Amino acid sequence: MAKNRRNQSAAIRFGPALKALFLCLLIAGLAVGYVWQKGQIFQLGRQITACESRLAHLRDENQKLSDQLAVLNSPVMLDQRVHELNLGLVPAQPTQVYRLIEAPPGDNSSRRLAARQEGGLAQ
Repeated sequence: MAKNRRNQSAAIRFGPALKALFLCLLIAGLAVGYVWQKGQIFQLGRQITACESRLAHLRDENQKLSDQLAVLNSPVMLDQRVHELNLGLVPAQPTQVYRLIEAPPGDNSSRRLAARQEGGLAQ
């Protein structure tokens, strides 16, 4: 039997060792990949949390600015600022206001008026 072992090729003798080495490398590679994937998931979770907190902060700031804009645009505040800056502005008199009547959609009265005016100019 010793004679047979000497005659066996090197691939047959090292085959089980190579299989074991390949299996160990495969398991180690899978373990490294698993750990890397878990690290990526943790990092993305932190980024999501940071973005959500920034979004909440920006929403709060937007709400505050919206409230401030509403206060600054209120008639009372505008009147107060006019008096502070001595601009001399007063409300418009009823005779200074012109009200325009909007034609309902689909009404071609403006086209007819324009056609009449063009016809009047040609005569």
